[in-house]
Amino acid sequence: MKMGIIGVGAVGSATAMAAASRARVREIVLVNRSRARAKAVATDMHYGMALSPMVSICAGDYGDLADAGLAIITAGVNEKAGGATDRSDPAGRLRLLDTNVKVFQDIVPQLVKAAPRAVILVATDPPEPLVDVARQLAGHDRVMGTSTYLDSLRFRLHVAERLGVSPGCVEANVVGEHGTSSVFLWSSARIGGMPVRHLLAKHKIEFDAFRKAVEQDVRFANITIIEGIGASQYGIGMLSARIAEVILRDERAVFPAGSYNPRFGTAVSLPSVVGRQGVVEVLEPDMSDEEKQGLDRSAARLKETVRNYLGAKERS
Repeated sequence: MKMGIIGVGAVGSATAMAAASRARVREIVLVNRSRARAKAVATDMHYGMALSPMVSICAGDYGDLADAGLAIITAGVNEKAGGATDRSDPAGRLRLLDTNVKVFQDIVPQLVKAAPRAVILVATDPPEPLVDVARQLAGHDRVMGTSTYLDSLRFRLHVAERLGVSPGCVEANVVGEHGTSSVFLWSSARIGGMPVRHLLAKHKIEFDAFRKAVEQDVRFANITIIEGIGASQYGIGMLSARIAEVILRDERAVFPAGSYNPRFGTAVSLPSVVGRQGVVEVLEPDMSDEEKQGLDRSAARLKETVRNYLGAKERS
């Protein structure tokens, strides 16, 4: 029940706060390039621990991650600092890859040496290519990304708000890339077992306009947040804390997660069974022909991005 968070910036701090508030892990170790920052965040949160008596939180170094079941990597340049906030830019979060690979090359070997059995959860953007990078650096397959889980929650929320139901009652997933090539699975989107398209027809709501509005809000949610507070942090923090519970408690929960997929030859996000070893099984849901083609294109784009990056490094 011990987890580490590497990178105590906006996302790392939000993840720590969410995990401590939920009080379903026993120990949280914060590791940061600036030990003073990690210590300050841990101290600040420590004063509220009387409200969460089963959780201890401390600042540490990589050696303090020994016996951790999970390490969440949130370190790296974010979209604002990395220049990935242009809504018309087809590259989107992929622009952050070069800078954040360098960060991972420093972090992952130290992490694996200290906690060789820990699952590695990538919350840094772009998550799918960084899952591939972390997997190679770690030398094992217990690597997964938050990926399109956040997109899926946003998808469900925007559908729910427009139809006046609780988001928890909406079943809808986004797959592929946590980025501009993501694929919305409208064909399997349901509320109470009823296809969303049928419910829209019942309420005389035109599907194409509804779809366009929802996808627009979901695709650019991060940029809208960044324009207001500088970083998308709280949603991903809450989500990462929930994934931590799933892994440390071996819940075998099912949600979209990024992992290396041999069929595509790269990491992609698909509904997955997640437990103590990370992704236990990948589930590929029924899709329309359009959605299947979209997933193939998204996977090809991710594979090409990683290949081009590795090729550029070899040439240099």
